[in-house]
Order: sequence, then C-alpha cells, then structure tokens
Amino acid sequence: MLLLHAIIIAIVEGITEFLPVSSTGHMIIVGDIINYKATAGEAFVEMFDVVIQLGAILAIVVLYWKKIMDSLKHFSEYGFKLWTSIIVAFIPSAVIGLLLHSTIKAKLFNSLTVALALVFGGFMMIYFEKTYRKRAVTKKIEDVNVKQAIKIGLFQCLALWPGMSRSASTIMGAWISGLSNAAAAEFSFFLALPTMVAASGLELIKTDFSGFNSSHYIALAVGFVVAFLVALIVVDKFIAFLKRKPMRIFAIYRIFIGIILIILISTKVISYVQ
Repeated sequence: MLLLHAIIIAIVEGITEFLPVSSTGHMIIVGDIINYKATAGEAFVEMFDVVIQLGAILAIVVLYWKKIMDSLKHFSEYGFKLWTSIIVAFIPSAVIGLLLHSTIKAKLFNSLTVALALVFGGFMMIYFEKTYRKRAVTKKIEDVNVKQAIKIGLFQCLALWPGMSRSASTIMGAWISGLSNAAAAEFSFFLALPTMVAASGLELIKTDFSGFNSSHYIALAVGFVVAFLVALIVVDKFIAFLKRKPMRIFAIYRIFIGIILIILISTKVISYVQ
C-alpha cells in the first residue's frame, strides 16, 4: 500500500509541478482522498515530497541542459544577466517562506485552503492573461532584466499559499513584466531550480530518518524515478502547447476543480484536517 500510494503521489507531482495548477495543492488533495498520511506517516510524507520534487527538478535540468551549459559558457555575454535575474526573482519568496514556513505548514496545508486558492488563482490567471499576454515585449529569458525579475519574484510569493501554484504565480508575474507565454514558462522553469532546491534542502535538514525502514527507502527511490519520467514528458508537451494556445484552459480547470472540492468538503464527502 505504501508503494502504491507513493507511485500515485509521484505521478501527481510529475504532471502538475510545472503546470499552472499547483502540484502541492494536488498532492494535498489526492493525499487526503487516499488517506496518504495515515498510511505513510507524516515524517515520511514530508521527506517523500522533497524527493519527488527533486525528481521533477532533474527533468528540467535534463531538458534544458544545453541551454544551462550555454549560459555558463557565455557567462559574460548573457549568462550573468540571466542568472542574476533568476537569483533576484528567487529572493523574495525565499525570505518570506523562511520567516513564515511554520505558520504556512500549520494553517494552509489542507484541502479547503487549496480549493480556495485554486479558484482564486484561476480567476487571476484569466484576468492577467487577457490583460497582459498580448503586450509581451520579451521573447527570450536571456533578455529578462532585474526590474522584471523583481516583479516575477514578488508574484512567486503568492505560491506560498498551497493551491496558488508556483508556476502560475511566476507566469502571471512574467506577463505583467512583458514576457511572452513561452518565455514566461521557461523563466518559471529556471526559477524553479534554486527555489525548489532551497525548499527541499530546508526539509531535508529537518527530517528525522530514524523511523525509516527498507520499504520507505524503496518508495523514495521509486517515487523519484516516477516523478522524473512523468515531468520529463509533461514539460516538453507543455512548452509545445504554449507556442500554440493560451493558458485559459488551465485556469478553467483550476476553477472547476476548486468549486467541486469546496462542494465536496462542505457536504462532508471529503474531510480535511485543519
């Protein structure tokens, strides 16, 4: 049962991590439905979330390996500007997340708050895409400047509310900053590297491994591989989609799922832990 639940959650992570629908939100929802914490234990769940996020991050490294290496090879030409923008965008959520980490974990990690964030974020996406997407002036992430990076970084802070989605928040910030859909998504992917590695590192430091057994370590390894493979496929398809279509479909999905969840929770079909 532990391995089955691990595979389910890893698939959810791989599909949703880089889509603007909130991977954390979906993992909380699916976890509540399958009673994941009761099966695995809270310490393992927190560790597992870290491992599968690292699997998803590895997919970005593989897919963008050439671009990452090129930015380092041509560091003085455009790499310095690119990575400066990434670090600048990373700082706001890192500072606020570090200060409010315990409060966020205690108050916002449940299906109801996720459902509300999905609906709220969905309407935000529709408004911002309609208002700003056609004003795009920046087509390449190498051209993102510090002022644009600050805006994107401030918007990433919205993702501290589980269900808002790190990807959706940074993409909305990128739209306001004048980035095209494809550039907004790519910048979001690159920004995920320091953001998720830092968040994962924080969780690793706090994790108590004393209660883990061989079944736990097998589930961690399987989850890592599953999340990596699924994310590898999804990111490639997502970028291809963005070059042809708007993101409205993801916003509509968020609103629909969020409303259904609110109804199910209010009628006690789905329970949640406050």
